[in-house]
Amino acid sequence: MKSKLLQASATLVTVGIFTSACENLTPGENAAVFGTAAGLATGIPLVASGVNPNIAIPVTAGAVAAAAVGAYIIAKHQATERQRKIAEQRARLYIARQEAARHAAASQPSSAKKKVSKPRYIAVKTVKEQNSKGKDQVMIFDTQSNEIVGDNVYDLKTTPQVGQTSKFDTYTAEYVGTGS
Repeated sequence: MKSKLLQASATLVTVGIFTSACENLTPGENAAVFGTAAGLATGIPLVASGVNPNIAIPVTAGAVAAAAVGAYIIAKHQATERQRKIAEQRARLYIARQEAARHAAASQPSSAKKKVSKPRYIAVKTVKEQNSKGKDQVMIFDTQSNEIVGDNVYDLKTTPQVGQTSKFDTYTAEYVGTGS
């Protein structure tokens, strides 16, 4: 009986993941899909393995809340040409300033040197368009290939702190704001 329950939960989670790949979902719909998938993925195995419901229910509720909040905060849609150009300009400005800071640090005496690190991916703020739903819009820039990654704009419900690292799809990017 338990193996069938586990198979059913795995199937539901798989369907949830494939459904969540739809880019046209609103942030609220994304939150519902991810929250449901997290709840099923957490709750069913806990109950199937015999964990006390007094423990399983709060743990499952926490997983639902964490997944739903994360999905609600970040939504994505297709970038306009204007958003892409502005994000690219801002990313290049940020990289140029970082390079200047690295050169300045290298010319200092060894006791005053400060290491300036270069993240692989940066989240760069771009302009809001008609289809934008969040407070801020960012695009991901690859600092190694020196180009925008994909054609997605991520709508953020809250503005992160500059330097904060966040996950965008499969990319972990450092938020740099406008790059200035």
